[in-house]
Amino acid sequence: MTVSIPKFAVIDGHNDLAWACREHRHYSVAGLDSEHDSGRHHLQTDVPKLRRGHVQGQFWSVWVHTDLEGTDSVQATLEQIDFIHRLIAAYPDDFEWAVTADDVERAQHVGRIASLLGVEGGNQMNNSLAVLREYARLGVRYMTLTWNSTTEWADAAVDAATHNGLNERGRAVIAEMNRIGMMVDLSHVSAATMQDALDATTLPLLFSHSSCFALNPHPRNVPDAILLQLKANDGVQMITFVPAFISADYRRWEERGSVGDKPVVTVIHVADHVEHARNVAGINHIGLGGDFDGCPDMPVGLADVSEYPNLFAELSRRGWSDADLAKLGYQNVLRVLRANDPAYRAFIA
Repeated sequence: MTVSIPKFAVIDGHNDLAWACREHRHYSVAGLDSEHDSGRHHLQTDVPKLRRGHVQGQFWSVWVHTDLEGTDSVQATLEQIDFIHRLIAAYPDDFEWAVTADDVERAQHVGRIASLLGVEGGNQMNNSLAVLREYARLGVRYMTLTWNSTTEWADAAVDAATHNGLNERGRAVIAEMNRIGMMVDLSHVSAATMQDALDATTLPLLFSHSSCFALNPHPRNVPDAILLQLKANDGVQMITFVPAFISADYRRWEERGSVGDKPVVTVIHVADHVEHARNVAGINHIGLGGDFDGCPDMPVGLADVSEYPNLFAELSRRGWSDADLAKLGYQNVLRVLRANDPAYRAFIA
């Protein structure tokens, strides 16, 4: 049976459910088909919330904290990948394994949530191109070049810069990612690394969960000059909802030790970032990467994955057309994935 795509469907670029379930549920997938709103470690993601949020595709982040190093980080990454496979197997009416854009579209048309993988940190390949290739063979379709720590070959946004962007090893990693069709993800990297990666890549890339530096000069956000180059690359910036990245007031409150009244961050602030990215890069180069279950405090109106419709309603109120909202919600990231698919298929073959 073919199911019509909802008016405001979402393919989200980044969700940390796997790590949240490692930390608080011993990697259990049980009960995720019911609401998880109570208890000390309530989840921002479960099947009912995903359905209400019209999430039709999810890049599940398989993230490992940089406290885990070397082969320990590789093992933990494999455990995260295993969790996603078990999640899909536990709820086959709700989730479907997806690797290519065609896979995503097939899942959409049968009413299942396409489930893709992204590795959130170049440290997780343990400086081994062989490990990178094995991740690709396991279905990983993007790798974030760094998390919060600079690697042997790339500078992170919030760590000391030691390479002035990418070194030669870093450029070799980009070349191999292009060869095997693994999308380059520039969230978490320094501005110099963003620039070097855009210069080095031969395929469209993405920011899986980043917002706009012009509205809040946090180093995790994307400068306008990079946004313009992303347009030339035909890539996509997926706006994230983390309050410290969205609001300069919230960022300063955190920097001062979170003392005093917490600034209120709402869906309106997120919409401002979406509109800014559109105004700079164009409607074809924006998407959404909420970072749910990766941040305990989310904006009012975007508290969990069920509330994506609130953002679409706000943008509709500002005059966005349904066609433009479809590009934001899922079509742009599908285009970038599809552009990397031929290289991926050739590698797997």
